[in-house]
Amino acid sequence: MFLKATLFSLSVLAVSSKSVPGYFGDNLEELTRGWEGFIVGGQDAASGQFPHTVSIRTTANTHFCGGFILTNRWVGSAAHCTLNRTPESTWIIVGALLLSSGGTNVFTNRIVNHPDLYPWDEAGDISLLQTRDPIIFSATAAPLVLGSNHIGPGVVATVSGWGRTAHGADAFPDTLQWINTHTITNEECYQRLPSNDAHILQDNMVCTVTQAGEGMCQGDSGGALFVGNTVIGVVSWGIAPCGQGFPDVFTRISTYYNWLLIQMES
Repeated sequence: MFLKATLFSLSVLAVSSKSVPGYFGDNLEELTRGWEGFIVGGQDAASGQFPHTVSIRTTANTHFCGGFILTNRWVGSAAHCTLNRTPESTWIIVGALLLSSGGTNVFTNRIVNHPDLYPWDEAGDISLLQTRDPIIFSATAAPLVLGSNHIGPGVVATVSGWGRTAHGADAFPDTLQWINTHTITNEECYQRLPSNDAHILQDNMVCTVTQAGEGMCQGDSGGALFVGNTVIGVVSWGIAPCGQGFPDVFTRISTYYNWLLIQMES
């Protein structure tokens, strides 16, 4: 299952269930369904290929989730990644290709989690991080556009991130990974998910599928699902172990479009 990062002292709480659905992040200090986030079966990105992608880290410089640039002062991510975190304990690294070097820490000024996120309820799994200083746009740091339209099935979309490349892998990949996937209806998603996990699915989520051996996993949480320069989803949860061919589930941007605009104007 995708681990939605637990926020209880950076440890992942496994939920006892037949298939273990979870979040794709490593930060949740208080709720997680069973996985952290990473891209399985992806390929190395080139410098500047995905300039919106950011690494969200602890002050020990440890990556735990992804994010995406929206403006020169706002970064989007998943609320399960930032729940119970403080700006002082959260770094935002922009413009990086490698986890081990490069990129710029713009620091965090404010974190806004959607109020609908509650333990064991994936609704509202979206957050915003305001940077302390403006992001200087360049070939390696640039924003995405918020998608306001409802996304249906059959759309080819892309995800990039530094999540683990195999379930249970000891380390994150150093080089940014990416993969193409395609959207399906929520009805099809419901049918494809394990029966004891399908009830988690809601209209405010969008699902994608790809072939077995590919997909999201630990460390990818908070990253953008995007088409061209438009973000349509946020990496949220899935079924562990990663890469089994089950759908990956994302927070649907169009559902929260107005909320995002209002927060970024405040």
